[in-house]
Amino acid sequence: MTPTAQTFPDPEGALAGAQFADRYVLVTDGLALTAIGAAEHVLGRTPRWVGWLMLLRNLAVRPFGLKTGPERDALPESRIGIFPLISRAPGRVVLGLDDRHLDFRILVEVNDLGAGRQEVAASTIVKTHNLFGRAYLAIVMPFHRIIVPAMLAQVLIK
Repeated sequence: MTPTAQTFPDPEGALAGAQFADRYVLVTDGLALTAIGAAEHVLGRTPRWVGWLMLLRNLAVRPFGLKTGPERDALPESRIGIFPLISRAPGRVVLGLDDRHLDFRILVEVNDLGAGRQEVAASTIVKTHNLFGRAYLAIVMPFHRIIVPAMLAQVLIK
C-alpha cells in the first residue's frame, strides 16, 4: 500500500495563520501502532537519500541563520528524529519548530478502522513569516511531496 494525499481539514486549528497544509494517509493491517510509535517509524529513521537532501538543505540555509537540526541541549525524549515534540495524545503526536522564516507543525495520527486495520496520517502545516519564508516553502515543496510519502511508507518496514 502506498500513501495517498488528502486535504488537511483544519490548518488554523493546528497552527494559527497557516498558509499551507497537506496530509498523506496510509492504511495498515495488523500493526497495532500508537501515535508515538508511528511517529518514531515515520520520523525517527531517515532513508539515506533523504539524509543527503537534508544535508544539502542545511548547508544552503546555514548562512541565513536558519535552524539546521535539534537544539544542542534538547533531550532525546523531547524530540523524534530531528523534530521537537510539542504534544502527544492517544491518537496524535505534534512535532514542530518555529524559526525566523516560518513555523511548521507535523502531525502524526493513528485512527483504528477495526479488524486490525489502522489509518496512519502524516500532516504538515506551515505558517510563513516573510518573503524569505514564502520563497523557501516554494523551493522545498517539490521535495516535500516526495519525501513525506516515502517517510510515511516506513511505517510498513519492520
